Amino acid sequence: MDRDERSARESVVAAARDLDAQGLNRGTSGNVSVRFRDGLLITPSGLPTARMGPDDVVSMALDGTHPPDQKPSSEWRFHRDILASRRDCGAVVHAHPVYCTAFALCRREIPAVHYMIAVFGGPNVRCAPYAPYGTAELSDLALAALADRTVCLLANHGMIAAGANLEKALWLAVELETLCHQYAVALQVGTPTILSDHEIGTTVERFRGYGLNAAGPDRDRG
Repeated sequence: MDRDERSARESVVAAARDLDAQGLNRGTSGNVSVRFRDGLLITPSGLPTARMGPDDVVSMALDGTHPPDQKPSSEWRFHRDILASRRDCGAVVHAHPVYCTAFALCRREIPAVHYMIAVFGGPNVRCAPYAPYGTAELSDLALAALADRTVCLLANHGMIAAGANLEKALWLAVELETLCHQYAVALQVGTPTILSDHEIGTTVERFRGYGLNAAGPDRDRG
């Protein structure tokens, strides 16, 4: 293992632990991947992050092959398929945070109740239909829900965030959980007002010009 691979593996472990530290995940349910050379590195199946080390991270080719003595996350298919089909994405985060998952349990998309939804690429966050975890069917549904977006919900399951790198993917995951939390509270207060597609489209363009792509994780929420 060379220095670059060791560093990439360490970044995957750090990201997985960050999911737990920020309250986006508990136990062994979340998973993280990053593009590496001609394939990807992904968290292993069923190993708590507190016990995970760089050597536990699984190296996988885009055809799904991996070392026979290691077991990748059960969700490796959508990680692999996102990274294979989306050249704009270099890392994928999947987790079951409370508010994202609550809307996923209700199979509800998130509308444009706050302009920050524009950081995800459009006027809504889609909820993919249900399919059993770890299946090719779930991967296909997730890819469709992610069309022109960087995040989606998975019905009766959780969420996915895909970014140019691990820092961006984690930031998007935090932003999505924050937005879902705000929306849940707003629904208790009254009826949230939905911004128009035009208003969100304008914000998407403003974010591009404002340097969001270069400095997303360091930018405040306005």
